[in-house]
Amino acid sequence: MRTRALFIELLEVVALAAILFLIIHLAIEPVTVSGPSMYPTVVTNNYLIALKFPYYFRSPQRGDIVILKSPYDQNTDLIKRVIGLPGETILIRSGTVYINGKVLCEPYLRPGVDGAWTVNANWPADGQPYHLSSTQYFVMGDNRNVSEDSRIFGPVQRSSILAQAWLRIYPFSSFGAVDPQRGHLTDSTTAVGAGCPSALAGAP
Repeated sequence: MRTRALFIELLEVVALAAILFLIIHLAIEPVTVSGPSMYPTVVTNNYLIALKFPYYFRSPQRGDIVILKSPYDQNTDLIKRVIGLPGETILIRSGTVYINGKVLCEPYLRPGVDGAWTVNANWPADGQPYHLSSTQYFVMGDNRNVSEDSRIFGPVQRSSILAQAWLRIYPFSSFGAVDPQRGHLTDSTTAVGAGCPSALAGAP
């Protein structure tokens, strides 16, 4: 009888461990950052916890830092920021992002510190606003001059977005929320103020 009781107890422990493993696997994803594309928000060797479960209940939002499958290699994950949402039009001119014709102010960019955004600072190449479909998102890295993102490989499908970066675990000196800042759209086609790099001319 004692052997049977021990066996049952062992099965219970194994079953509980399996359930916990499945819950954790479905809910979170540990991420080790490699590469400079999201500098200075997250940098190489930052260890993050990304959450999968929020996207079971809602769609990615503008400003979310997301983990997504690389369009070139489904075994490789990328980390980028959501800029454009399904159904919106997007246009980038001289390093200014226009969403539905309105300027997007981006407080997480630091042109005065990191230098002006000059590489791939115009998109699309034909100068016409691009209309995102009902399943497409436009993503970019915060380090605009080095990031390979939707400016290169195009908008991404909702199905390729896996999780939202949530908590920085390491380095311990930077422990906390990955990035509380989000971009915001202006009410007009010109903008001056927090998060906007300069006085802007009217939208193209």
